[in-house]
Amino acid sequence: MTGRPPASPRHCLAVVTGASSGIGAATARELAMAGYHVLAGVRRSEDADALQATNLEPIMLDITDEAAIAALVQRIDADPERRPLGALVNNAGVAINAPLEAYKLDALRRLFEVNLFGHVAMIQALLPALIESRGTIVNISSVGGKVAMPTYGPYAGTKFALEAISDSLRREVAPLGVRVVVVEPGAITTGMLKQVGGRGAKVVDAMTPIHRDRSAALMHAVVAQAEASVASGAPPEEAARIIAHAIISPRPRTRYTVGRGTGMIVKLTRLVSDRVLDRILAANLKPYFR
Repeated sequence: MTGRPPASPRHCLAVVTGASSGIGAATARELAMAGYHVLAGVRRSEDADALQATNLEPIMLDITDEAAIAALVQRIDADPERRPLGALVNNAGVAINAPLEAYKLDALRRLFEVNLFGHVAMIQALLPALIESRGTIVNISSVGGKVAMPTYGPYAGTKFALEAISDSLRREVAPLGVRVVVVEPGAITTGMLKQVGGRGAKVVDAMTPIHRDRSAALMHAVVAQAEASVASGAPPEEAARIIAHAIISPRPRTRYTVGRGTGMIVKLTRLVSDRVLDRILAANLKPYFR
């Protein structure tokens, strides 16, 4: 292997994208408490103000903006304390539920720009520094990266792709001393999950009458199911603790699930046939139709 031995958290930088709220904000705080100096990516100044704390430095970052990423690289390279970059947490993302036939291609391309290509851009920009420090990349996927439920096709497509890229990257950079870890949350009580109803209503409103006739009932059921999961969802701090463990541990697992029942759902994809899994998912969704 090349590079230095991993540095102590108290002498390292960590980058967390999508740190405005939810898992990203909780992870930024968790890593800061562990001793990392966290560069927490946000897109609004009010979110930056809310994150100000010891070891926590909010930075304006849009992962689809090359100039913003270049500015981040410059900030890391010019760190006044010459701290190495010990970790990158790719957490930024957009969630959507929409039947595939009713989801416009331009919107699908934008979804991939944020949920996949933006993460690749971050990895490409920061990998040299992570190789030098023998650091860790944590990609935040989803249970949707293992099973694509009805109307989750666009979102799950981005997460399935992120899982594949993570596997390939892990095998590429392991000889260089860099660890790549995937974290797969299920129901987490974040703002993203709580907004599913509003986002779903906008999707239905934008449908053609034909699409609405075919898919509105399904959309309402999926939204109701997602909203019901909020009550039993895990807090974002639970995901943050797992992410921090994956970064600090000398031998992290390649994958972690977070949230009640998430591990079982992932296991089911390996244990039963596609047809059986289809029936299980349909049965779980049926009570939410009205």
